[in-house]
Amino acid sequence: MLPRMSAQTARPPRIVVTVVVAARQPEPAIAARKNALFVDSVVRHGAAAIAIDASTPASERAGAFATMDGLLLTGGADLDPSLYGEADQGSEGVEHDRDELEQAAWRVAVSRGLPVLGICRGLQAMNVFAGGKLLQHVDGHAGPGWGHGPALTHPMRLVAGSQLARIMTPAGLPAGLMVNSYHHQAVRPEDLAPGLVASAFADSPAGEIVEGLEAAAGPFRMAVQCHPERTESTPRVFEQLFAAFVAACRRPATTR
Repeated sequence: MLPRMSAQTARPPRIVVTVVVAARQPEPAIAARKNALFVDSVVRHGAAAIAIDASTPASERAGAFATMDGLLLTGGADLDPSLYGEADQGSEGVEHDRDELEQAAWRVAVSRGLPVLGICRGLQAMNVFAGGKLLQHVDGHAGPGWGHGPALTHPMRLVAGSQLARIMTPAGLPAGLMVNSYHHQAVRPEDLAPGLVASAFADSPAGEIVEGLEAAAGPFRMAVQCHPERTESTPRVFEQLFAAFVAACRRPATTR
């Protein structure tokens, strides 16, 4: 007789995916395609995605937060610099209602000890919500918008011994990776929030910037500055990051 599976093991992990309100964007069709890429990045690894945006009714948000097994914070507009105690010095397209949505989702995830993965804006949001800050503009890291030409790329250096390096290079692959670059804001080493450490770096005109971060201890909390959901410009090895995130969301809370 086969062993009985618990409800937590039998069902796909439910991952809340924060996305943009596509209808509000200058190119709604492209925005919707971007949203779909984020959702698919966890669905193809066995998760059930719950996409929410700033227009999602409060009751639906509450239900999603109450039942989620993990949180994916995705790309989008710059965060309101007042969230990290600064005046506007080059931030673009701030969406206050999205900041509020994601901050609420982050607080629930932290209070429940849930895994969190951040992508691009998501990396910056995690750092800010945890008490860090941002460099509001860095030259040379925002190439053509997705769908408007080949991606700008640059090398990303993994930190030896980091959780990200162990996930991405389990067989001793080279630590240097070429990644896409769609951001104009960044986290410098001195901007990191308490409890977060850098797991990857890249060079920039502003000096070394953080391309990956993770929690120093505790539940799965990881983020990358690039866009690995855009598989046409991303090394295949990043699939291991999505797989590890979904696996962390699948584990019962007592073993995370």
